[in-house]
Amino acid sequence: MIKIIPFKIGELYSRSDVYRILSVPEERQGGIWNTGYREYEGNFYVFSTIEGPGSTGHNYDNKFIGDDLLWYTKNSHSLKTKTIQEMLNREKNIYVFTRENNKDKFTYQGNARAKETKDGKPAMILWEFKDHREYHPQKAIEEVADGENYKEGSVKKITVNAYERNPVARKKCIDHYGCQCSICNFNFEQTYGEIGEEFIHVHHLVELSTIKGEYEVDPIEDLRPVCPNCHAMLHKRKPAYSIQEIKEKIMGN
Repeated sequence: MIKIIPFKIGELYSRSDVYRILSVPEERQGGIWNTGYREYEGNFYVFSTIEGPGSTGHNYDNKFIGDDLLWYTKNSHSLKTKTIQEMLNREKNIYVFTRENNKDKFTYQGNARAKETKDGKPAMILWEFKDHREYHPQKAIEEVADGENYKEGSVKKITVNAYERNPVARKKCIDHYGCQCSICNFNFEQTYGEIGEEFIHVHHLVELSTIKGEYEVDPIEDLRPVCPNCHAMLHKRKPAYSIQEIKEKIMGN
């Protein structure tokens, strides 16, 4: 029997919420739960602060690269540590929660599997989230990538930039603008009901090819929610059309 995952992608949870959902006895709460990762009844629970110091004061370079999470173990652990070896066992559930500072609740990011590892103290693990039981809104993006010609029946590779897939940036964009298309105002939930809830693409306003050097995305200034149709039309040209240009084309027709 396949066990249902008790957490929902993108929802906020405190450690107390996790205790309640898992029915963790009071005497088994606290302690190691507060130091980053904990095994409980055969599953692992990872609580990670990203791009900032955690509750223990350590500041690891934990961050999302696209929809994968670059994550570091405790300083005393390597890939050879028993706990980490068990976490790398692909039969284990690794439930990952992240936050940006130690005052916030954690956002549940999904059931993870190790994609890449690098040994050391701390060790580095790149987690990917591909559990078929979970729905990841940021993975629903299907962007027209270029203007190449494809033979009929061929498979076209769809790509998006890391900023648009980053679940933290995506959530901040949608929290600010909502799930309504910035161009045509289409709302999936209003049209399709429950199955359309939280479904929307996210578009990057700046052509990444024009950016020189390192660049930190601002989810409010740089990203906009758009429906798949408008997203495809934005990328019908290189460089991409602006949101205003596509709005004007709609109004002109």
